[in-house]
Amino acid sequence: MMKIEKLVVPPAYKVVSQELEKLILGGTFNPGDQLPSEVELASLFGVNRSTLREGIRHLESEGLVSREGRKRLVITIPDHAELAPRATRSLLMSEVTFKELWEVARALEPVSAGLAAQDATEEDLAHLARNIEQMAVLVENGKPTGDMDLAFHSLLAETTSNRVLLQAREPIGQLLYPPFDLIQLQIPQAPMRNLRAHREIHASLVTRDSERATQWMGRHLDDLKRGWLLAGRSMTDPISQPPSAD
Repeated sequence: MMKIEKLVVPPAYKVVSQELEKLILGGTFNPGDQLPSEVELASLFGVNRSTLREGIRHLESEGLVSREGRKRLVITIPDHAELAPRATRSLLMSEVTFKELWEVARALEPVSAGLAAQDATEEDLAHLARNIEQMAVLVENGKPTGDMDLAFHSLLAETTSNRVLLQAREPIGQLLYPPFDLIQLQIPQAPMRNLRAHREIHASLVTRDSERATQWMGRHLDDLKRGWLLAGRSMTDPISQPPSAD
């Protein structure tokens, strides 16, 4: 007897979600446009409103649509900070190693610093300077600096206005920098070395010295690896969830 595999038919709400996503990505709907009403969409797709709402909820979770109050849904562009948590969870569940994260950061972060030296505005430089001042206070008082370190690298990337770079590096930064607080407890000189690197990178941005900014960021990432190993960790150790600030 011939064996025939059963057809796997996706739920109706998924079909609705997929079709709406195609319309959005295909340019039928553009950012800022309002979607037709739920009644209209349900009629167009030939489904009931509960099925339609389930499909729309999926698009909302993807950041493709949003709703303000009782108004119609509006097409939105997902921000890199909104997309990062999903990628971060995936990396954590895959038990990626320090080596995997560090290798990619070692390639991306110097690029970020080099571009920032070309593109940083006076306002960008001021934001970075405030971050460094706040980090200096934490270092002086022996407090964890992981959050400030992460913020510095994120601010630096944002000065480039390169959306591909922002989306590529954000989940890596979310995992790679905060856990280093635990390493700093074993290496007293680490916070001051990090602070110095940030100051040197900022100084390079002020003088528009892209090459120097790139070099200092490379040294900064090499120092991160060195600290990890000096703390008795292995390059193949999986990265764990950053500790909660609570």
